[in-house]
Amino acid sequence: MFVLKVTLEVFVVLLSIMLTALILMHKGKGGGLSDMFGGGISANAGTSGVAERNLNRITVVVALLWIAIIIGLDFMVKYGLGA
Repeated sequence: MFVLKVTLEVFVVLLSIMLTALILMHKGKGGGLSDMFGGGISANAGTSGVAERNLNRITVVVALLWIAIIIGLDFMVKYGLGA
């Protein structure tokens, strides 16, 4: 079980780096505090290209994997499976 825990920890680090890169690759949509209150809505706010939609999907999948592995590692620590 120790090998599994170390492998999952390495995988979490790699997914963290990948998730950070994916988030940074997204196109910026806002310009500051005015956008928080609806002041920055543009005509093409609802449209995005195929690449942007695929980037969104990949980001969501990586984020869900990251969350699932962290929860799994928490259970391993909580129940003493990774000692």
